[in-house]
Amino acid sequence: MQGIVTKSTGSWYVVRTEAGLYTRCRIRGKFRMEGIKSTNPVAVGDVVDFELEPQKDTGVINHIHPRKNYIIRKSVNLSKQTHIIASNIDRAFLLITVANPVTMTSFIDRFIATAEAYSIPVILLFNKVDAFDEMQLQQMEGLKSVYEEIGYECLEVSAVTGRNVDLVKELMQDRVSLFSGHSGVGKSTLINSIEPTLNLKTTIVSEQSGQGQHTTTFAEMFELSFGGFIIDTPGIKGFGVVDFEKQEVGDYFPEIFHFKQFCKFNNCLHLEEPGCAVLEAVENDDIAFSRYRSYVQMLENDDIYRGNTDF
Repeated sequence: MQGIVTKSTGSWYVVRTEAGLYTRCRIRGKFRMEGIKSTNPVAVGDVVDFELEPQKDTGVINHIHPRKNYIIRKSVNLSKQTHIIASNIDRAFLLITVANPVTMTSFIDRFIATAEAYSIPVILLFNKVDAFDEMQLQQMEGLKSVYEEIGYECLEVSAVTGRNVDLVKELMQDRVSLFSGHSGVGKSTLINSIEPTLNLKTTIVSEQSGQGQHTTTFAEMFELSFGGFIIDTPGIKGFGVVDFEKQEVGDYFPEIFHFKQFCKFNNCLHLEEPGCAVLEAVENDDIAFSRYRSYVQMLENDDIYRGNTDF
């Protein structure tokens, strides 16, 4: 039998067949270890083959079909290298807030660079716009301008007022959409606004720490009443990029990719090389300094995920 993994809890997986039936499945121990370098050999969104266990209502996954793409990051589990957040994604929505909590530019840039590497379109959702004061709205507009100039679609959204919720639904219709962001950015609340029948659990951001509480423990895919699927992911604090060669990091920054053709040397890393068109573009404000800083951090394999919010 064939189906799509809709939930992963680490040891058990829920698989949805084309007929809309759901089966709890596990994987064999040998299959779990063969050639797997990630903490989760099977990810939400995977198309898998499974067989039902005799006299049980559970199944065993015996094959993973090739993935067309996936979002991957460094795992907090030091015994493994990576963690696949989800696979076979048509569109990723990254939720961003300029306060309660603050979404760092370094986090945004690592996420969208990884999406670029695996050809996943990203839309940036600036959430909680109803709660921002004048200064925070100015910060948001500054951030939006940085990413809109690069070519990323940016939307201001609010689950409270319903601002642009219908537009987000249109963008999600008949697609597999992934929602991601820091804990506390309002993913679950926004998803409930998009699909009220899901009734996902939500919590309030801590006033003391300004950080959100984890309401989603595992990635999970839900069917949408208006067509398509949404993958809700656990809130993540840091996003470590995986398997980027130094020479290719700039290719995942569209503006750096554009200017590098004018560099004096073909193997320019845009650090201190003479005749570097990218450095000149940074000096002329044709490339935002926050973006260039993120590029350098990634180039140096900087594992400090928290950056500044200036732009």
